[in-house]
Amino acid sequence: MKFTEIISFAGYAIEAVGVLVIVLGMGIFSVIFIRTYRHSPEGVAYQIYRQQLGRSIILGLEFLIAGDIIRTVIVADTLENIAILTLIIVIRSFLSVMLHLEAEGRWPWQEESHRIDRRE
Repeated sequence: MKFTEIISFAGYAIEAVGVLVIVLGMGIFSVIFIRTYRHSPEGVAYQIYRQQLGRSIILGLEFLIAGDIIRTVIVADTLENIAILTLIIVIRSFLSVMLHLEAEGRWPWQEESHRIDRRE
C-alpha cells in the first residue's frame, strides 16, 4: 500500500467519524428529548435538544473538514481540487459559526456573558 493510499484511507476514516458523530448525536439526543419532553417546563426540553443537536453537528463538521483537508492536500493536490476544498471549508465554516450562534446564543469569539436573547 502506497503512502497516498494510506493518507486517503485516513481522510475517509476521519470523515466517517464525522458522519458517525452527527448520526449518533441525532439519535442519542432525540431519544433524550422524547423521554424528557413531557416532564420538563414548556420549551426547555426543546431548547436543550436544539443545543445538543447543534453541538453534535458542529463537531461532526469539524471532522468532515479535517478529512477533506487531509485527502485534498496530501492525495489530490491539484489547483482545482484545492479551490474546491477552499469552497467546501468556507461553506462548512460558515455553517459551524451559524450553528454555534444558534446552539449557544453567542458568537464563537464572544465570552459566555454575551448571550443573545432569542425570546420573542
